[in-house]
Amino acid sequence: MTRITVEEAPGPAGQAVGRDEVWAGLLAFNEARAGAGSFASRPLSVLLRDEGGAVLGGLVGRSYAGWLYVELFHLPEAQRGAGNGRAILRAAEEEARARGCLGVRLETYSFQAPGFYAGLGYSVVGRLRDCPPGHTRFSLARRLDGAPLRDADPGGSSEETACST
Repeated sequence: MTRITVEEAPGPAGQAVGRDEVWAGLLAFNEARAGAGSFASRPLSVLLRDEGGAVLGGLVGRSYAGWLYVELFHLPEAQRGAGNGRAILRAAEEEARARGCLGVRLETYSFQAPGFYAGLGYSVVGRLRDCPPGHTRFSLARRLDGAPLRDADPGGSSEETACST
């Protein structure tokens, strides 16, 4: 007999219990439909370091399914406004191209940097209002090959291409 359990305690390496088993099943399902190896994952870090080599901030992500996904991107206040963020993101995009990625995708909150990404050509492809309550979580993407992100919207909505807070 099967049963459903709800578990909060972390398993080995601090991950959720059962994560590896669920991922293996999902990966097998996805690759059976999209092609073997299409979800192979490769990590990427583009870091800003001080003179001593200590990491001050940067971008952490991974390429898979033909796209680079930016998981984390942070710069300390003292490192902002000098072009570091732009240089880090452009370096990540260049590496994504070298890996054969079609584009870059990421998420940001309304209180973080949606305008920064919009200014670099990223478009809103999704939004979740009240996440956290009173704020919006944006999903953004940018194709590296110049192709449109999606088919033309017959309704003429600019919501997918403009990022407003």
